[in-house]
Amino acid sequence: MKNIAVSLLISVMFVPIYAQKNQTNLSIGGYAQIDYLHPKNDIANIDLHRMVLYVGYQFNDRVSFETEVEFEHVRELEVEQAFVNYRLGSNLTAKAGLILVPMGLINQTHEPTTFFTVTRPSQDRNIIPSTWTQIGIGLSGNSNKLAIKYQAYIFNGIKSYQDGVPFLRGSDGLRKGRQNGANAFSSQANFSAKINYYGIAGLNIGLAGYFGNTQTTDLNLKASYVGLSMIGLDAVYQKNNWILRGQYVVNNLSNTEAYNNLTGRDVGSKMAGFYLESAYNILPLFNKKASEKLLLFSRYEAYNTQASVSLNTVKNDAYNRTFTTFGLNYFMATGAVFKVEYQVRDNKLPTDVANSFNMGIGVAF
Repeated sequence: MKNIAVSLLISVMFVPIYAQKNQTNLSIGGYAQIDYLHPKNDIANIDLHRMVLYVGYQFNDRVSFETEVEFEHVRELEVEQAFVNYRLGSNLTAKAGLILVPMGLINQTHEPTTFFTVTRPSQDRNIIPSTWTQIGIGLSGNSNKLAIKYQAYIFNGIKSYQDGVPFLRGSDGLRKGRQNGANAFSSQANFSAKINYYGIAGLNIGLAGYFGNTQTTDLNLKASYVGLSMIGLDAVYQKNNWILRGQYVVNNLSNTEAYNNLTGRDVGSKMAGFYLESAYNILPLFNKKASEKLLLFSRYEAYNTQASVSLNTVKNDAYNRTFTTFGLNYFMATGAVFKVEYQVRDNKLPTDVANSFNMGIGVAF
């Protein structure tokens, strides 16, 4: 692990020097997130949540390579993306490698300067298992005439059962089944697609789908996998100093009764959730010439990882959650933000869930 970290550090030092000599071929970037999370009547957690280095290389007019290497919580190293682009035409590109699944607002665009809260929306963690990346191949492109962007991929899929060990559960759905390209395996191919419409000024609407079965190392054990059908709808509207966003995602899972009976787990047969949020840049009210931004935001989020359950599974009301968050984002520069917020948390159990005061720093370049 230390050798890997040293190698990465040397790369970070070397890349800017090399990039100056190859301005048109090599590109670098990255982002970082530091969190201060303080639940009521509890100790605060302070964390360098993630630091990410992006490196891209343009081989020629048609072929390029992109990758992201991420440190989480200082000591965890992960490759988040690593794929080759092959341009088939002016508006069509083939991709192959470790690719982010096109689902929702956050999974493909998740730098801390792109979302208002200190941490990513909880729904994107437990309904969409962000950051969700899989090995696959597919196409992406756009049509300016129709004002649409489209993506379609074949992926290896979420794992549910490996060498007798189950990975799915009721509390966080599919999250523990992410393979992230690390010694991944595939028993059945999955299909993923998304289309975005941008034909109305300031508005972008996305519709995504993900379909297939989870992955198992025991092909003869039908109870070891579940069928997955995920549909996501999202929208962003920006005008003047306003930003409005919304997202709805529903997962329908089949064969969960057999899976839960086999593994003793409590996976829901349906998971669903949504959030609505708004932000307004209040700084022009005090200084019309200000280059910075001060966003006043609020978000209401509700999701349930056991919206429906199979016959022999008992619902857990702790998994039916709501979050109301309000706070400020101060963009001292386009790629640097300071965040402060208060989050009201609740679920359907009679016991209270601790609210939280949070602060954070995010950068992206």
